[in-house]
Amino acid sequence: MTLKGKVAIVTGAGSGIGRASAEILGREGASVLVSDRDGGKAKETADAIGRTGARAFGIITDVSDDRQLGSLVTTCMEEFGRIDILHSHVGVQIEGSLEQAEVGGMDQSWRLNVRQHFLLAQHVVPHMKAQGGGSIIITASNSGVLYDREMIAYATTKHAVVAMTKQIALDYARYNIRVNALCPGWVDTPFNEPFMRQMGGRAALERYVSQKIPMGRFATAEEIAESVLFLASDRTAFMTGQALVVDGGESLG
Repeated sequence: MTLKGKVAIVTGAGSGIGRASAEILGREGASVLVSDRDGGKAKETADAIGRTGARAFGIITDVSDDRQLGSLVTTCMEEFGRIDILHSHVGVQIEGSLEQAEVGGMDQSWRLNVRQHFLLAQHVVPHMKAQGGGSIIITASNSGVLYDREMIAYATTKHAVVAMTKQIALDYARYNIRVNALCPGWVDTPFNEPFMRQMGGRAALERYVSQKIPMGRFATAEEIAESVLFLASDRTAFMTGQALVVDGGESLG
């Protein structure tokens, strides 16, 4: 088990990529603090991890609440005594072009796609410095390295979080804290609902994916979680400040 003795926090871990991430980290030996705004789903994920023999428990966290972000990190230190891995996963997808998107949608995108990652990393870094290192993984998107039509709020904030990740990585590499952005492409989860609406339904989205993605399909959450494990483990001990794109080749063309 590559993460034996490590402690991880995963946000948005009640479903989708977040859940798959928490589960794979647990299977590889990490103790996992499972965070989600839905307490029932957080508990389900924690219970699933527990059945593999790893230590895990769920906690309700609304990442848009600054105090709850601080409490999440405090709880981790109280329960586990350290933080080796942070997978800061929560985000939001707001559709629309410049004329279609509302200011409130841009504000929400900034708060969830950039600001809360900043605050959570800010809470975690002092503990990682004190213990001699750690790995921070922030979920961005391949929309952080390319552009989507009529998705101004999403593309703008995902580019911003990639830039922020690189800056944190540069500033904290000397403390052995690695910071990388995970940039998935199309993954078959409910997160796609805004883009699906914009395209006119599930069938239209499936046609888009089959034509636009060189590999011709969605990724699974479990496939993306393998990349989380890669970034969390010592297999990437000399890798920091990178935007790891996992998108079936979409960004190539």
